Amino acid sequence: MVLGGISQFSPIKFQSVVVGCYVIVFGLATALLEYQIPPYMARYASFLFSFLGRGIFYIFIGSILLHDHVLRIIAGSIIGFVGVVYVVLEYIPSIEPPQNMRDADASWGGDQV
Repeated sequence: MVLGGISQFSPIKFQSVVVGCYVIVFGLATALLEYQIPPYMARYASFLFSFLGRGIFYIFIGSILLHDHVLRIIAGSIIGFVGVVYVVLEYIPSIEPPQNMRDADASWGGDQV
């Protein structure tokens, strides 16, 4: 994602810079989730802690990158494909979410309805 965000900076236009910054921030946040889960992340971005939510997020970011340049099309296609795989994993009952997805659900302390 970060590579796709960096590729947004050429040619330098206002829209490309804004989209590039968003994609870089989303990429860094996703990388952070793989190693350490900040306490506020599970509360405000809980959709990232399920296969379906993370898959739709990856498809969204991949679709933002799909335009104009070969590097962006490659990066967007790879990210979108990973998103589709996450969505498919949601509907396979024998596959359990990884530990970093399971820990976040119990730690946020929200009220159960």
